[in-house]
Amino acid sequence: MKSLMTMLSMSVRHPDAPASAKIRPMTHTIDPSILSPLGKPTEYRSDYAPELLYPIPRQLKRDELGIAPGALPFVGEDIWNAYEVSWLNPKGKPVVAVATFRVPADSPNLVESKSFKLYLNSFNQTVFSDLSVVESVLLRDLSAAAGAPVGVKIEDLRGRPQVCVNYPQGVALDDLDIECTTYQPTPELLFAVDGEKTEETLYSHLLKSNCLVTGQPDWAMVVIRYRGRPIDHAGLLRYLVSFRNHNEFHEQCVERIFCDITARCAPEALSVYARYTRRGGLDINPCRSSGDFPPPDNSREIRQ
Repeated sequence: MKSLMTMLSMSVRHPDAPASAKIRPMTHTIDPSILSPLGKPTEYRSDYAPELLYPIPRQLKRDELGIAPGALPFVGEDIWNAYEVSWLNPKGKPVVAVATFRVPADSPNLVESKSFKLYLNSFNQTVFSDLSVVESVLLRDLSAAAGAPVGVKIEDLRGRPQVCVNYPQGVALDDLDIECTTYQPTPELLFAVDGEKTEETLYSHLLKSNCLVTGQPDWAMVVIRYRGRPIDHAGLLRYLVSFRNHNEFHEQCVERIFCDITARCAPEALSVYARYTRRGGLDINPCRSSGDFPPPDNSREIRQ
C-alpha cells in the first residue's frame, strides 16, 4: 500500500477543502495500471475519500500507437454514466441520483474505473448541503485526477430524469456471413477498395475486449463514421472481432481502432465511438474523431 500511495501522491481532503488541495498525477516509471485497485480485495469507504481516485497517464499506451505527446490525431471525450450516486442531506436522509461525466481526450490522464467506483461510494455516508455542492466537489476532484476540466452533470431521481435507448442510423455489419480466425488486433484486415468517395456510418455489437489488468470481458457496440474511399465491410468486421482476446482499457481500444483505420484506409474524415456495457454502476463511452462530424449524443446502447 505504501508504494501505491507514493505513486498516487494524493492528499485526503474534506469536501469543503480549498481547490488548491489538488490530486497530483503519478509518475511514469512503471505501468501504473499494475498498482491500481483492479483485481485486488478492497475495503469499501463510505466517507468522502478523493484519494481513492487513481489516474493513469494516457501517453503510456499512446506511445505504442506512435502518437507523440502534444500531437493527438483526434479530438473527443470519454462519456461516463454513473447509476449509483448517493449522499446524505443535512438531515441525514439519503439522496439518490444518476450522473454523467465528460473527460476530454486531451486530458493527460484517464481515471481507472474501479477507483472511480470506490470514490463515488465514498459519498454514501457523507453529508452535503445540496446537489450543487456535490457537483462542485466532483468537478474539482475529477478535474484534478484527469489533469483537465471534466464536465459533471448530476440528476436527482426525484426529478424523474429520462433516458433514451437507441440504435445508430447506419449499416449494421453483424449480418455479414464471414469467417473469423484471428482474435488479437490485426490491422492488416483493414483496407479500402477502389470506388468513388463515400460517406457512411457502420456499426457492430461484436466488439469485445478484456480488462488490461483483470482480463475480465468488456462488451461494446462500436460506431464508425467516415468519409473517403470505401472501406471493405467484411475486413472491418473481422478487424473488430480480432479484439476479442485483447487486453486494454476502453479508451485505449477506441484510440487503437481510430489509428489503425487511419493508417490502413486513409479516410478524409473519421469518427470512432464505442458504448461499453456497465460495470460497478458505471459505463464508459469513448469517442475519437478527426473533428469533421458532430459529436455523438449520450443515447444508451440496448445492453446498457
